[in-house]
Amino acid sequence: MYATCLFCDAPFGNNDVLEPMPVGRRVAFDAGKGRLWVVCRSCERWNLTPLDERWEAIEYSERLFRATRVRVSTDNIGLAKLREGLELVRIGAPLRPEFAAWRYGDQFGRRRKRALAAGGVGAVAVVVAAPVAVPAMLTALASGGIYFSGWLAGGVQVPYQIAKDYLLSERVVARIPDGAGDVLDVRVRHLRESALHYDGVQPSIHLAQDDGMRVLTGPAAQRGLGVLLARSNAWGASTSQVRAAVARIGERGDVSGWLRAASRLSARPGGRVMEKMRKVGALGLTPVERLAVEMALHEDAERKILEGELEHLAEAWKAAEEIAAIADVL
Repeated sequence: MYATCLFCDAPFGNNDVLEPMPVGRRVAFDAGKGRLWVVCRSCERWNLTPLDERWEAIEYSERLFRATRVRVSTDNIGLAKLREGLELVRIGAPLRPEFAAWRYGDQFGRRRKRALAAGGVGAVAVVVAAPVAVPAMLTALASGGIYFSGWLAGGVQVPYQIAKDYLLSERVVARIPDGAGDVLDVRVRHLRESALHYDGVQPSIHLAQDDGMRVLTGPAAQRGLGVLLARSNAWGASTSQVRAAVARIGERGDVSGWLRAASRLSARPGGRVMEKMRKVGALGLTPVERLAVEMALHEDAERKILEGELEHLAEAWKAAEEIAAIADVL
C-alpha cells in the first residue's frame, strides 16, 4: 500500500487501529462491492487501494465500525470516529442504532466515587472546622449529605427548620447564562419546578425562577441542561442504574424517541400524586430518567457534529465510486 496521496503527494499518516492496513487517518470501505479507500486529509481525495490488500482490511473495518458508538449513518453512508483518532467511512445500508452501556458505565461510576469521597471529606471538615459563616457551613454539610440541628462546630447554632429549608429549597446550586446577557441563579426548588422540552430537533428548558418561568432555547438551553444535569446527577450511578437508563432509551427505539418521552414526563402530566408515586426530583424526572437524558443529550450532540460531515462525504464517495468502478474493470 502506498503511503502518500496519488493526487497531491501528501503523506497519509499512520494508525494503530486497523491492523491489516495501518495507513491513513480516514479510511472508507464498501463491504458489498469489496472496495477500500484511504482518504487524504490534505486534499480530501479518495485513494483506491490495490485489490489484493483490501479484503482483510475491509472485514476488520466492518468489525471496528460496528463496535464503536460514536457513529452516525444516512441511507447509504456512515461515519464513525474511534477513540484512537481513526475515522471510518462505511458505504452501505445503515446499521441498526444501538446504545451501549459500556460507554457510560465508567463515566458515571467515576462520578459516583468522587461524590462519595467528597461527601466524606465535607462531613469531616464541618466537624473539625473553626467558626465560619453559616452559609459556608451549610454548604459544606450539604456536600456531605448531612441533616443537622442544634449546635455546630465553633458554637454556631442553627434551628433545624432554617437549616433544612436552606439545604433542600433555597440553596443556589447553579448559575446559568440565559443567552441574553443575564445569569440566572438556580435554587434547589427551581430544579424540581423546571421542565425539559424537546421538539424533535433541539431541547429547551422551562427554567423556574423567583419571578416566574424563563424559557431557554438554542445554545443557552444546551449549556443550561448540561449544568443542571451535572448537578442533578452529581452522585453518579451504579452499574445497574446505568443499565436501567440504557434500557429506557432502548424502549423508545432511539435517542430522539427517548427525549420526546422524557419531555412528556418532565411536563408532569400525571400531577403531584403521580410525582410522589414515581419519586421524581429535578426536572420532574426520576434519577434513572435523568441519567438517560444526560446520556441521550450527549449522543444527540455528537450525532449532529457527525451529520455535518456526512453530506460532504456522500458527494466525495459518488465521485470516488465512479473511478473505482473503472479501475476494477481495468
